[in-house]
Amino acid sequence: MNSFEFITYKGKKKLPVQVPLPDLQGASLIETHAHLDMLEDPALALARAGFAGLTTVLTIADISVRAETTYGMLEVWREGAQMLLDASPDAQQATVPDTYIIAGIHPHNSRHFDAAAEKHLRRLAEDSRTVALGEAGLDYYYDHSPRDVQRAVFRRKLELAHELDLPVIVHLRDAHDDGLHILTELGVPARGAVLHCYNRDLKIAEPFLDLGCVLGFGGPVTFKSAHEVKAAAQAAPADRILIETDCPFMAPTPFRGQKCEPAHCLWVAQEIADLRNMPLFELAQQTSNTAASIFRLPQI
Repeated sequence: MNSFEFITYKGKKKLPVQVPLPDLQGASLIETHAHLDMLEDPALALARAGFAGLTTVLTIADISVRAETTYGMLEVWREGAQMLLDASPDAQQATVPDTYIIAGIHPHNSRHFDAAAEKHLRRLAEDSRTVALGEAGLDYYYDHSPRDVQRAVFRRKLELAHELDLPVIVHLRDAHDDGLHILTELGVPARGAVLHCYNRDLKIAEPFLDLGCVLGFGGPVTFKSAHEVKAAAQAAPADRILIETDCPFMAPTPFRGQKCEPAHCLWVAQEIADLRNMPLFELAQQTSNTAASIFRLPQI
């Protein structure tokens, strides 16, 4: 196996089987939510994304964990990715995706958000590579931070998104009612709000869509039993859909159980295209145009 094969494992013996790449037919495809700093080899992941045809990757930098790593290493990762592509006879025509950063503090770590953290976030927002604030929101499943603190910090980050004229990436888990209340109270920022890793039904999505939010779909939409998520991806307005992986988490079918990576966006996009009965290249370009508009990316 070489570095640019996509492999799944089948049967009781878990034998490796090569998975063919879905054909983008030259369309753009943007990965709107990755965690490159959590991957074992970010340079290889970017190289494989470029080989798969992705044009852009947006990655998270959490100021309470390792934001400076992402900002400091981004160009190193990109240079390493280009070296890997140049060294492979099968990948020399590929290019490293453009790479941008979403800066914030996860709801799990809301208890660490104070005046110093806000100052840090404001400084990162001035970096030309920063295209959004996030993750912001509420996580009542784990409750790693007190719920009242999560709500207060979510409000403050929405205020910052309004002030800094940046879109916000919203993480909601078992907290959609409170999240909707806060978004309604403060309003969706002018640049937009993305419900990251959307994995609920269309009924829950509708009031968020009415506010102007966009739905980010990842690996769960490909899971066989995810009927409600599939229905939401099928029925959501065409210009309110983004493609993401949240890698290294929740790899899509046919890679379930493996580490997820940005290139897996292809299989997420293919699933949604199939659900909407449209060609992959049209769905990919459509979602990329939406991403380019929200995040002020170069149109491809």
